[in-house]
Amino acid sequence: MTVDDYEMQRDASAPVDMLEHYYSAHGWTYERSGDEEIVAAFQGSWTQYELRAVWREEDNVLQFLALPDIRVPSDKRGLLYETIGLINEQLWIGHFELWAGSGLLVFRHASLLEAGGHAVLTLDQAETLIEAAIDECERFYPVFQFVLWADKTPQEAIAAALIETQGEA
Repeated sequence: MTVDDYEMQRDASAPVDMLEHYYSAHGWTYERSGDEEIVAAFQGSWTQYELRAVWREEDNVLQFLALPDIRVPSDKRGLLYETIGLINEQLWIGHFELWAGSGLLVFRHASLLEAGGHAVLTLDQAETLIEAAIDECERFYPVFQFVLWADKTPQEAIAAALIETQGEA
């Protein structure tokens, strides 16, 4: 085994294995369902998130979902769909969606991992996947709350929640 081979094995693992290493290193609780799925819990600033990853080996796709514990009542779903549309225009990685059956708000994105041989996920990729989901959920959580509970329009909620602060207090 060459030094490069050792570095490659140390820095990359099967997708669900790498996520398990990441969660374990951060002390997060998680539960694994074989080689295809892992679910973790993360306490954010606003709420506790369920982080779920599903590996589809036949497609070489790792689907990553963050559920910010927001259940949307049916009478608010129209406004939430509009809000989601405005927010998704601003995102580079992933998107928000509303699951019609359950009314759950979800942030979701997928990563196509290198095909051929054994697909791996690097630590850098795992960090990007997880941190992007958490960052976007944390950034937009107040927007969803303003629309759902403060009766703000989607535009008002985005303007109120995403003000840029300058300087230090």
